[in-house]
Amino acid sequence: MSIRIALVTGGYTAEAEVSLKSANFVFQQLDKSLYEIYTITVTADSWFHVGGNGVKYAVNRDDFTLPMDGHVVRFDLAFIMLHGSPGEDGRLQGYFDMVGLPYTSCDALTSALTMNKAYTKAVLAGIPDLFVANSVQLFASQRGSAADMVRDALSLPYFVKPNAGGSSIGMTKVKTDADLPEAIDKAFDAENTGSQVIVEEFVDGREFSVGIYRREGALVVLPASEVITAREFFDFEAKYLDGQTQEITPAELNSEQRSRVERVVKAIYTRLNCKGMVRVDFFLERSSDRFYFIEINTIPGQTAQSFIPQQVRAAGMTEAAFYGELIEEALRPTI
Repeated sequence: MSIRIALVTGGYTAEAEVSLKSANFVFQQLDKSLYEIYTITVTADSWFHVGGNGVKYAVNRDDFTLPMDGHVVRFDLAFIMLHGSPGEDGRLQGYFDMVGLPYTSCDALTSALTMNKAYTKAVLAGIPDLFVANSVQLFASQRGSAADMVRDALSLPYFVKPNAGGSSIGMTKVKTDADLPEAIDKAFDAENTGSQVIVEEFVDGREFSVGIYRREGALVVLPASEVITAREFFDFEAKYLDGQTQEITPAELNSEQRSRVERVVKAIYTRLNCKGMVRVDFFLERSSDRFYFIEINTIPGQTAQSFIPQQVRAAGMTEAAFYGELIEEALRPTI
């Protein structure tokens, strides 16, 4: 009998468009002979599945079942492919825990924590060979004095971004003090990103992204990707519009760097109690060759050009096999 998968997508933020593309890609890759797949779209107004007949069926949120055509679909697993809130900030995970449905991502606590960039950096402090840029965390109550707080604590240039956002939405690279207030306002005003801002000092380094997941209980680090962009930084346009970046997978790293990256990424995954696939972004500082943590993404993008599919292929796997491993791991009995 096929495993019934709820492929959950959509969301409440500007990342919803990317979520829909990611879910469509995953749907295309999943083995239909093994899985009975229902795409569930989550919006602020409704949770629904569109049947093959074009009819929209509402999810019963009391138990996350799907009444349709005179019967009720009960799911074995939720494959969460929803970037931003509520799929990446722990809200859906907490709900699925309450209704007793396994899912493919990190749990509610880890998801909520890792959506907060400043708190994540604090938890990761002390991991050998891991460095973090100097930063200031700003709360809504400090908005009026935020620019002065940043100037007192940090040196130009800065990266200003929502503390709980993704896809570089609301992010600005600031090279002059005159541009700082506007950048702070832009970050604070980004929709559904928690009304907090983080400002970090610029690190001059090569930028990388690397996926990691658990296979049969063991951690597997995928080949890293290097990001080379002609833009000021790897922003939304560079991530999702063709021709804006060069992405090299596998990245050109020497054996010591690869070993160090693998060791540090495994330590990050373990320290944060991650589950499923996650992606860690980092700089290798040019002057020191130090590994500087940027952020962790617990629901990495799965569009055709996304890093994880690139890395899966570079590792000699198919996306279908990789997603199958994620499903098998999520369904493994916990001890």
